[in-house]
Amino acid sequence: MALRGPFSRILRSKLGSCSQQTRAESVAVLGAPFCRGQKRGGVEHGPKVIRDAGLVERLSSLDYSVHDFGDLNFPLLEKDEPYMGVKFPRTVGAANKLLSGAVSRAVGAGHRLVMLGGDHSLAIGSVSGHARQCPDLCLIWVDAHADVNTPMCSPSGNLHGQPVAFMLKELKDKVRRLEATALQGFSLLQDDVLSVLQMPEIPGFSWTKPFLSSRDLVYVGLRDVDPGEHLILKNLGIQYFSMRDIDRLGIQRVMEVALDHLLGRKQRPIHLSFDIDAFDPSLAPATGTPVNGGLTYREGIYITEEIHNTGLLSAIDMVEVNPTLGASSEAVEATASLAVDVIASSLGQTREGAHASISVIPAVKSDTEQLCL
Repeated sequence: MALRGPFSRILRSKLGSCSQQTRAESVAVLGAPFCRGQKRGGVEHGPKVIRDAGLVERLSSLDYSVHDFGDLNFPLLEKDEPYMGVKFPRTVGAANKLLSGAVSRAVGAGHRLVMLGGDHSLAIGSVSGHARQCPDLCLIWVDAHADVNTPMCSPSGNLHGQPVAFMLKELKDKVRRLEATALQGFSLLQDDVLSVLQMPEIPGFSWTKPFLSSRDLVYVGLRDVDPGEHLILKNLGIQYFSMRDIDRLGIQRVMEVALDHLLGRKQRPIHLSFDIDAFDPSLAPATGTPVNGGLTYREGIYITEEIHNTGLLSAIDMVEVNPTLGASSEAVEATASLAVDVIASSLGQTREGAHASISVIPAVKSDTEQLCL
């Protein structure tokens, strides 16, 4: 990909202090077997099937020092009544607080982090823990869904559809002046719109505050966005690329624009949060909320290859692999293997193959010698 302008200059410049951590040769793998951010059981087994698909061996073959820290143990609260329609708020909040601390320690120790979910509500803890060490990070969210509902507009109340709303500073604003165009296509009164654009205090989440600006976020792969989420994306000016955009522009141009948007102003660490349902269900059938028309294998791997090529990737979430939803063992294995491919390509596996570095070009041999080799 030929890049020009500020982004190309950044890639030629020396990385900053926190960004240098993303160049470390060690990878920390952390399992988060958690399912209460949504209604389908089984997603808590995602970390195991991804490991069983050969994740640690694959990363080790890329010459990383891999430290598998096992799975976190999440307490389940006996009494956790819904709040404003949000289900299991205290349980999800406690799990993310625990995860945030673990992620912060791993990144602070100089590891690249691979977080294996579990459902996507875990991104609250994963990204916030990363931000504790690297407050200037940017976030690439690869997903069929925007996951930026607030409790005021969430159709389901499931927190795996709301994690980004907990991160955005703009959703804590008390007063917002809306442009008339932002209301087009919505049957909400202005007071209702204002409530959608504000994130209330939720029990279980007093430990975290918004830490991400809307300009520091890019979505790739969207194709199932709720009305309230669409309002938030448009009103906050969040950069996103739907599957229609990928069809129209091509994945190369999408990634060029996405990375220039995030890195064109300054170099900073990248957090990649990857929901396996970003792929078409024909490739990743073992997941809870599949949506037709998703990423092809080549598009998904190209996304991660380009992120790796920046040299700035610091942490990865891989979430929503649910082995209980696969119609067969082959479907589960295909989904888990795809998750491993995504993680490995994010960390340097290439489709050109792995080659030992050669410091000296060997002398040309005679035809006879060549035939004897």
